[in-house]
Amino acid sequence: MPSLSLIIPTHKRADILRECLKRIDAQTVRDKIEVVVVSDGHDPETASLFQEAPNPKHQAPVFFEIPKSQQGVARNRGVERATGDIVMFIGDDILLEPVACEVHLRLHSDLGPRTSDLGTIAGVSDAKSRSPNPEVRSPGLVLGHTEWDPACAITPTMRWLDETGWQFGYRFIAPYAHQSLPKDIQHRFTYTSHISLPREIALKFPFREDVTLYGWEDIEWGWRLAQAGIPLLYEPGAKALHHHRMTLEDSLMRMETLGKSAVLVERMNPDLRLVPRGIKRWAYRFFALFPTIKGKHARAFLSSSFPSV
Repeated sequence: MPSLSLIIPTHKRADILRECLKRIDAQTVRDKIEVVVVSDGHDPETASLFQEAPNPKHQAPVFFEIPKSQQGVARNRGVERATGDIVMFIGDDILLEPVACEVHLRLHSDLGPRTSDLGTIAGVSDAKSRSPNPEVRSPGLVLGHTEWDPACAITPTMRWLDETGWQFGYRFIAPYAHQSLPKDIQHRFTYTSHISLPREIALKFPFREDVTLYGWEDIEWGWRLAQAGIPLLYEPGAKALHHHRMTLEDSLMRMETLGKSAVLVERMNPDLRLVPRGIKRWAYRFFALFPTIKGKHARAFLSSSFPSV
């Protein structure tokens, strides 16, 4: 039985998925890894990757398709099919460094309470959700570190997204490297592009399946985990590259979707307070007046969360 199940949702990106899988095959603990790829909708090109002869040195990936849904649904189905004690969510455009999985496994093995104790904290009582090995130790969630892949030719927009935290806000949690984040902020950093946790916890806390737009479903998931007392440890030693070039036009379209999604997800979970209000809303309005990267993004977000803007 594998120790770690990698869950990879994908949607019509066979080329970069192929590279993602190559990087997984180069992991130092590849013999302990199960790969579960969930195609969000049918794509012949993606399916063809798994019709090729598998590497005889490794367990063949588990691949299946689901009706077109969203990433959260695909992750849930992947967790249900996984057999490892630990599951790790990554994106199909995430290129793991060779020791990344080893670092995740080591942390889950050496730190924190037994998974059976974490299950008690989180209220896991269903035998179906229990780990086959209740003595496996885990710190809760482990967040790895992800940076833009330089091979993508990093744009000014990509640098801005990093600096502001609209893509990844790792610079804001640098003081908490190798330790757990404060409970009141940890949900903002539950990046499902590179995060691991015990499978029994993932089964107990699935992603909402009524989030129909891209964005915020991972933050909402992280909020529920934090409320249940499941800690999030940030480990910058588990490294990965994000192979996804983002132009200004791409980012503004994404921001409009995030604005729409923020309204919907906040209705589902009002405690998240995703839509700017009061002084923050007026600050967005002010910056939206200027033709800067910041101003254009503020206007794009407001235009969809407040259509009258």
